[in-house]
Amino acid sequence: MQLVFLLAGMAYLLVSIHIGWALIQNKPIYKSISLGLLSIGMLAHATLLYPHVVTLYGLNFNLFNIISLISLFFLFFYVMFSLYRPIVSLGILAAPTAFIGMVVGYIGRAPYRPITDISIGLEAHILLSLAAYCVLLMAAVQALFLRLQIRELKHQSIHRFWVNKLPSLQSMESLLFDMLLVGFVLLSIALGIGIGIIYVEDLMAQHLAHKTVFSLLSWLLFGALLLGNWRAGWRGKRAANITIYAFILLAIGFVGSKFVLEMLL
Repeated sequence: MQLVFLLAGMAYLLVSIHIGWALIQNKPIYKSISLGLLSIGMLAHATLLYPHVVTLYGLNFNLFNIISLISLFFLFFYVMFSLYRPIVSLGILAAPTAFIGMVVGYIGRAPYRPITDISIGLEAHILLSLAAYCVLLMAAVQALFLRLQIRELKHQSIHRFWVNKLPSLQSMESLLFDMLLVGFVLLSIALGIGIGIIYVEDLMAQHLAHKTVFSLLSWLLFGALLLGNWRAGWRGKRAANITIYAFILLAIGFVGSKFVLEMLL
């Protein structure tokens, strides 16, 4: 497994260095090579993570495995969006994120209660929740980049690094709302399954009430933003801020609750 770890790490680092160098030197980014290396890294990452999640005693979704899995999904969705959007430069964050998540999952250990005899409903809920979290994480990162671009334009900075190196402001906003719509739909389905099928009988006993509350608050904010964009044309700094706030709530409910339950309690 050490060789697999080194293979994934090397792929992630090479792409990070290439994109970083290209952005600094104002050189072209080789999209096919970058996405090819990232695909190799993702395959090795998945191979490394699989035995940690699928154990002889059941599924292990502890905090560290979740972080590693989220970083892997984050990279997967980045590659998918890169196939039809000019966002390959955003790999400067996607690749290091995947690398850090893989390292955390590889070295981190936490007590866990194996998930055995898992139902189809629970499987769907877990997968959809992770998928939604990853897409909305990407939206939050996209919102941060959007804020940086808007700030440079507003202050009329001489050295416009983010404006010059990233896609146009209009393209960045369009991508942000693409991510928000996909993430919101996935989160809606995941919450519907979770509340309606899985948690309704044992919500408090499973320590899931606070997680559900934060997730619902996040869902409401994301929904309000999409509605505001559709009805009132919300965009720019307001859209970026709401995206970041909504994701913070989701992160508190999703990762924060796992940290408290597994590491502190």
